[in-house]
Amino acid sequence: MALYLPAVAVMVLQLFDHGNGDFMDFTWTEQEQAFRKRLQEFLAATLPDDWERFSQHGPASPDLTKYAEGFCGKLAAENLLTPHWAREIGGEGLDPWHQSILAEEMWIAGEPRGGQYMNVNWIGPTLIKYGSQAQQDQYLPAITEGYALWCQGFSEPGSGSDLASLRTRAELDGDEYVVNGQKIWTSYAGLAQTCFLLCRTSDDRKRGITILLIPMDTDGITVRQIPSIIGEGDIHEVFFDNVRVSTSARLGEEGQAWEIIGFSLTNERLGIPRYSLARSALDRAVSILKERGDFDSEATKIEAAHAAALCEASRMASYAIVSRRAKGEKIGAEASSARFATIMAERRVAEFVVEYLPEALADAHPYLKMHHQRGIVAGIAAGAAEIQLNIIASDVLGLPREPR
Repeated sequence: MALYLPAVAVMVLQLFDHGNGDFMDFTWTEQEQAFRKRLQEFLAATLPDDWERFSQHGPASPDLTKYAEGFCGKLAAENLLTPHWAREIGGEGLDPWHQSILAEEMWIAGEPRGGQYMNVNWIGPTLIKYGSQAQQDQYLPAITEGYALWCQGFSEPGSGSDLASLRTRAELDGDEYVVNGQKIWTSYAGLAQTCFLLCRTSDDRKRGITILLIPMDTDGITVRQIPSIIGEGDIHEVFFDNVRVSTSARLGEEGQAWEIIGFSLTNERLGIPRYSLARSALDRAVSILKERGDFDSEATKIEAAHAAALCEASRMASYAIVSRRAKGEKIGAEASSARFATIMAERRVAEFVVEYLPEALADAHPYLKMHHQRGIVAGIAAGAAEIQLNIIASDVLGLPREPR
């Protein structure tokens, strides 16, 4: 069988060499290997026997959200919830590689942290970097102890991936903002305690956007669940009708949101190693096919090899970003390359399962169904594929936006 990387995988990997054709060495240290083993042992000892069937309903389902709070409390007790944070704010001071290992093992297990992963990946670090002392004192302890649940008020009808076109408005009235508008596709909104809300405070396209941290039980907020094929309770519409919130709820300065969300989204997209779940699902599918004697044809092996190659390309692209973060280097548009590689990997694995194990979608293999529900939205959640490609073309490859 000929094993080769699809062209897109080669393209992504080439974006991350050292300029001389040599790729980075991502060999795990003994400390990192021990950390991964510790996580695996914790998961094996903590997750219930029926976890795979239980987790297939999605990380935002009410049952899993309730379970996640207790699970995250146990993680926190073992110093495994925010180990990559500084010690003075509830962490262990571990580097970004340990954060990646933590995220990989959680996603391979089906993400038992539920929506809490947002807190440790980007909401917490954003509050640490841009929040006032009062905001940090209010919100960080709940994150480090494992019981905070946030939602992000970003997308709107007509302004999904183009955040600069958002229309939800916050008008200053004395020492309060009055918020009116609508958000859509908001994960966890029905159960979240706090919303990380982007709103418009002036007409300037980018410098007119401001962030407010709004309690979800504030008068004037209405949440409506959107029927979904990817699990229970995942996405919602959120309406703001003359919602009044103190100016102390503003994160950073008025008009600073564009800078802040640039920092946040880099952490968000690279803090979700979906490639690890995709590769685990692929390995599970291949194992099932081998056990029943259905992995003999050349076509099946080639399709599995294509999917595996894309998973590895995604992993390497993500590791290159982690390496830069560990060195303290600035991360820019190349994060979109890692994100697009992950989209391709998830799609290919989901397609492989549909083609060769379609019974998985009818609950025969809960783990594969769980991955499929997440894989089919690859390219929509956490940044549309088309937007990522535009960023790669203009900001990574330097291609002109208009024909010359």
